[in-house]
Amino acid sequence: MSSRMITAAVTWVLVLASIGTASAQEGHPLIQAYAGSFLLSDPEVRAFDEQQIVVGPVRADGTVKTERLEGKVTRMDYQDPEDRSSLERIRNYQQALGAGAFEIVFTCGNEECGPEIDVPTVGYFPPERYLVARLARPEGDVWVAVYVGAGSRSRIHVVEVAPMETGMVAVTAEALGRDLLAAGHAAVYGVYFDTGSDDLTPESAQALAEIGRLLDGNPSLKLHVVGHTDNAGGLASNMDLSSRRAAAVVEELTTRYAVASDRLLASGVGPLAPVASNATEAGRAHNRRVELVVQ
Repeated sequence: MSSRMITAAVTWVLVLASIGTASAQEGHPLIQAYAGSFLLSDPEVRAFDEQQIVVGPVRADGTVKTERLEGKVTRMDYQDPEDRSSLERIRNYQQALGAGAFEIVFTCGNEECGPEIDVPTVGYFPPERYLVARLARPEGDVWVAVYVGAGSRSRIHVVEVAPMETGMVAVTAEALGRDLLAAGHAAVYGVYFDTGSDDLTPESAQALAEIGRLLDGNPSLKLHVVGHTDNAGGLASNMDLSSRRAAAVVEELTTRYAVASDRLLASGVGPLAPVASNATEAGRAHNRRVELVVQ
């Protein structure tokens, strides 16, 4: 480890020690609670999981930009001192994270955070005050999201980013072709969008390229591209969102991968064709998908 990294790490520990009382066993070794706070329950720790981190204000149309992260996820809920304002608490976290070599990616308070929405893996957002910070490390970045509420409660999400183990399940043109031949349709889980939006994320490129390769290798194949959502939110908005997402996939395939537009037809069925229960986050994630259906 370089002397610069050692110095930053020591600074981080010293700053946290000055504002926090929770031990590493009670919370997370990289970020302690505000002084006088205590955990409301044991931290929820997942060795490898998905976590969305909000990195911008909620837009007027109910969409928000997020980073979709995978790795070790720790979620903690705290009761804070009742005589400390949300502003004082968030400022202390911001100071400590900045001193610890974290980059402050986004912070907001009250109305500037935007209207309240439900974000998968996050819950209702925004709180009264919020910040997210990132620490770049060779072994994988660390992201910290701090949610400070008005009622002396706070929540901290820590994501230690780790690469997904590859070679286990992959979207390939060959696999899609086999599913289409056997069942007439194929679910694609490698196409991702910003929460509540039809904006494709960069992580979608590999799956879209494989769909393009499938169509290039089968010139007579025509497909319905069908968008699916979970049941969070109203039916009308989900039907519209699923249609717009399907259209976004078709546009990407026709523009970037030169697929003839008469070979693709976009449709959306919202939450009307689930493949899992919407009662759990895992089930909702399984229901959010794009399907290819042979015309």
